[in-house]
Amino acid sequence: MASFLIKDVQIFDGENTIGNGSVLVENGKISKVSKSPIEHHGTTISKPGHTLLPGLIDVHIHADSGNPVALPQSLRFGVTTVCDMHNEFYNIEKLRNQIKGGDCADLKTTSFAATIEMGWPMPVVLAHHDTPEVRAEIATWPRLDTPESGRQYVQDRLKDKVDYVKLMHESGTILGQKFNKPSLELQRAIIDEAHKHGLRTVAHATCLADTLEILECGVDGLAHCFVDQPPTEELITAYKKNGAHCNPTLATMGSATTEGQKMQEMYAHDPRVQHLIGEEERGRMCACMSFAKETGKAEYAYEAVRQLKKAGVPVLVGSDAASPAVGTAWGLTMHQELAIFVKECGFTPSEALHAATMLPAQRFNFKDRGQIKEGLLADLVLVEGDPLEDIDHTLDLRAVWKAGELCSAYKGQV
Repeated sequence: MASFLIKDVQIFDGENTIGNGSVLVENGKISKVSKSPIEHHGTTISKPGHTLLPGLIDVHIHADSGNPVALPQSLRFGVTTVCDMHNEFYNIEKLRNQIKGGDCADLKTTSFAATIEMGWPMPVVLAHHDTPEVRAEIATWPRLDTPESGRQYVQDRLKDKVDYVKLMHESGTILGQKFNKPSLELQRAIIDEAHKHGLRTVAHATCLADTLEILECGVDGLAHCFVDQPPTEELITAYKKNGAHCNPTLATMGSATTEGQKMQEMYAHDPRVQHLIGEEERGRMCACMSFAKETGKAEYAYEAVRQLKKAGVPVLVGSDAASPAVGTAWGLTMHQELAIFVKECGFTPSEALHAATMLPAQRFNFKDRGQIKEGLLADLVLVEGDPLEDIDHTLDLRAVWKAGELCSAYKGQV
């Protein structure tokens, strides 16, 4: 594996900034980071006026049906690690094999989430995509009903070599419907069993009541922020009691309420990204899911994030990108989410980038990535300009490396 030196760049290491420094990469890892010149006699990349970032970590995607577009497209946009939050195990195996061919973001997974009979997301999936193929996929999902089945579910996920466990806690409130929802006894059993095996737990919930319930069960993080009503003091207390984090998926919730459509279209048609995204994916990003158009407001989620941040609750960047989730695009939606953090929720650009790199690595215990630090994987993103001053510069992408390997979209350009 080739070694190379990147010099004369601003470095944001995931937490702190070096105004002008150098990074040496050897054998796929970062071997040296310095404010001073580093002696190197091999390939050298000098990029004044550029910023080097850790690879972004998208803590919430779905590579539905093992979609072969998801991982390469994520990487092209500087997302070097994705966390799939519900997928059939045979699709996870398909994606793991795809990664062996290179030019893909790395995959972290829960495999199957902890689903129940006609609980989230079964009714919604069938309402929009009731085909024999979809029914065949759903037939493989867990149908948990007792605490014992929940504990066995965790044991089964250990065989899948999962990285965390995803729970579903959805009443249907935000859709104006009523879905089967797991009992609190079942959810507590899953969380307890996962913790016994050192696995973090995260949960889907899109209304305030469901969020409070699953936090009370002891979950480690939420995979959405609710949009049905304003945040309450009880919410902040519940997050603090657990030491839980929030991945609000604000861009996705904007697609749910339709308030995000203008911003989605702006990102989809940004001239800087047209070579990085396909026509089909671009078109999907311009549509809206609309399921909370009559029942939700994006501002409720924005205000919740502002209050969580003020209270010191960890808030992570993640997209919930998936092909059925119109209004999103793998990789690209992460840049939209970063902008929303800064423009709507009171984050500085460096705080937003921290929430997309070092902080998710810490929360999910990914010890080999998330920072530009000696000994960690050389997951790196080079952008022109200063995204610490203007977060929009994260889309001025000039190079992406995954474990020291340059993404093919940037070959011959660095």
